[in-house]
Amino acid sequence: MRHRKTIRLRKYDYTKEGWYFVTIEPNDRKYSFCKILNGNIILNKIGKIIDERWRWLFSRYDHIMMDEYIIMPVHFGYNHQNKLDLSHIIGAFKTTASKRIHEARYPNFKWKRSFHDRIIRQDELEIKRAYIRNNPKNWKKK
Repeated sequence: MRHRKTIRLRKYDYTKEGWYFVTIEPNDRKYSFCKILNGNIILNKIGKIIDERWRWLFSRYDHIMMDEYIIMPVHFGYNHQNKLDLSHIIGAFKTTASKRIHEARYPNFKWKRSFHDRIIRQDELEIKRAYIRNNPKNWKKK
């Protein structure tokens, strides 16, 4: 049996309170979430579902706090403060968003199995917030 490599920080307690910078991507880049025109984000149907499900998550779990987030064409990035297991939170988001995306006639849409995370130190929180806010202006279509 193949053993899957973990990308989580070893021996770190992801249930403890802290700030996290997380990026989530679709499994197939053919599923775009938005367009960026002149630094402005224009969400498509999938992007609107992601936005709605992300906001739902923070109304569902009062132990987490929403901070900056951005929906980009092929990824979704955010900061948040966490008191629940990070994998549990991302799993709830992916499950509910996938269900709605499939109902919106995208039956083959899937998320990548995992997500990228970075534990944010207090001194870099504003840097990450600025990065998220400025991401659309810096986006270059390949």
